[in-house]
Amino acid sequence: MSENNVLSEQKWDHIRVEKNEERQTATIILDRPEKMNTVSYIARAHFNEIFQNLNQDEDVRVIVIKGAGEKAFTSGGTIKQFLDRHPEELSVLHENVAAPERSPKPVIAQLQGYTFGVGLEIAMTCDFRVAADNTKLGLPEMNLGMIPGSGGTQRIAKIAGVGRAKDMIMRARRIEAEEAKEWGLLTEVVPHSELDKAVDNLVDELVRFSPLAQKVAKRILNSSQDTPLSTGLELEGYAYGMLRSTDDFREGVDAFYEKRKANFTGK
Repeated sequence: MSENNVLSEQKWDHIRVEKNEERQTATIILDRPEKMNTVSYIARAHFNEIFQNLNQDEDVRVIVIKGAGEKAFTSGGTIKQFLDRHPEELSVLHENVAAPERSPKPVIAQLQGYTFGVGLEIAMTCDFRVAADNTKLGLPEMNLGMIPGSGGTQRIAKIAGVGRAKDMIMRARRIEAEEAKEWGLLTEVVPHSELDKAVDNLVDELVRFSPLAQKVAKRILNSSQDTPLSTGLELEGYAYGMLRSTDDFREGVDAFYEKRKANFTGK
């Protein structure tokens, strides 16, 4: 992706943000390639701050998260820092990591190489996970006498099932990209040389749609995960009725009958 604008290069702890206004995209880069893009304790808070800013940026329609270099999305967190933290602090780590899930905008995780620990937990909070065929996924915390602490046990189990989650977490087992796709953990797997193109194609697809409809769909899908079907249907029905009154819906209907591309504005 071309770089039309670079935001806050010095502010974040080994995180860089690039904004492409033409493509209505912001790319968050975990930028510590000499250490496999490990994520420090403070970087998790910065990660949340970045999302708070991008969520309010009307020029950004889609957010991409990737790792710098060729070897890793991220190999995980900086382990020693956790020894100095109070247990109460550690018990809420999942709140910052879940920033992509809370974002009203589509978020794509662009994965390659090592995607371990908090890296996999970040990826699991994204809406789409596009991975190179050299991607290896793992939650190795069991090797440290620990368990995943930023959503790993919960999101893996919800998507792949409890049995597979136990197989992966309790054995600290690494899985290859194709197996992860079979489990439902990855949206798409492509050759490493085609990864950028695959993500660009997904961005182009997503920005065609109404940003308001995308926001509502994401919210309904996320909110209904832990509700009975009847409650989910109620939420869907109210949201459907609300979108009926939007300018974007009218534009979509007009464009359909006029056989032209819709020009959605998010209103």
